[in-house]
Amino acid sequence: MKAVSSLIKDLFKRCGFILLRDRPYIYNQDGLFSIHNHDFITDPAFIKAYQRGIKASDGVDSLFHWRVHVVLWVAQAASKLPGDFVECGVNKGFYSSAIMQYLDWNSLDKKFFLLDTFNGIDERFVNDEEKRLGRLEINQRVLDQGGYELNVESVRKNFSEWERVQIIQGAVPETLRQVDTEQVAYLHLDMNCAIPEVAATEFFWPRLVPGGFVLFDDYAYAGFEPQHSALNKFADSKRIKVMSLPTGQGLVCKPPT
Repeated sequence: MKAVSSLIKDLFKRCGFILLRDRPYIYNQDGLFSIHNHDFITDPAFIKAYQRGIKASDGVDSLFHWRVHVVLWVAQAASKLPGDFVECGVNKGFYSSAIMQYLDWNSLDKKFFLLDTFNGIDERFVNDEEKRLGRLEINQRVLDQGGYELNVESVRKNFSEWERVQIIQGAVPETLRQVDTEQVAYLHLDMNCAIPEVAATEFFWPRLVPGGFVLFDDYAYAGFEPQHSALNKFADSKRIKVMSLPTGQGLVCKPPT
């Protein structure tokens, strides 16, 4: 431990920082190590939103603070645009609950469409490369450990405090046409496999308003290379680029028509 502490102190000196007891510069969770400012963690509005996400997740904190920071920033920017919100891959509702808390959802004249199988990944839409990477085995392990929400009524109860929320159960792409909106400002995809994520992006892209956002949860995450490649291919077809974030997320903003 002393050797590690010495290395950290040396790193701070090299970066021009002074290590003080009351200034916890180090951020080290969810695959991200940083000595950069992350004081958003102490913002009361952020704390309240993050805690609401934990509540939706049965009290489980996955230590996704910086990822949630990105989600909330994108959601707030999208809230200024015309169009509704869509999340594919809702699970227990961690991200979307945090968003609705943060934005005071009932004060907005927007719909939030929440899509999920509520049964883990649908193996019909797992490609061969993902199977070789063990995606189905990981999916089964998460199911066995209770990591995926199987009770859609529990999810409905979680979101009952907010208006204009539509929960759609079933597999993407089969459920996409149940999203009855012509304008989308915010699209969040967290389905852990390439086929449904590309299908959702292709389906909603014509409905995405200029300046609207698509946020991919696993775009740059280790072990999700098939999604990374497939989403890059889609982006290339639209002559745009996905911004790769150190949180593992990927972000696209639709250019003006």
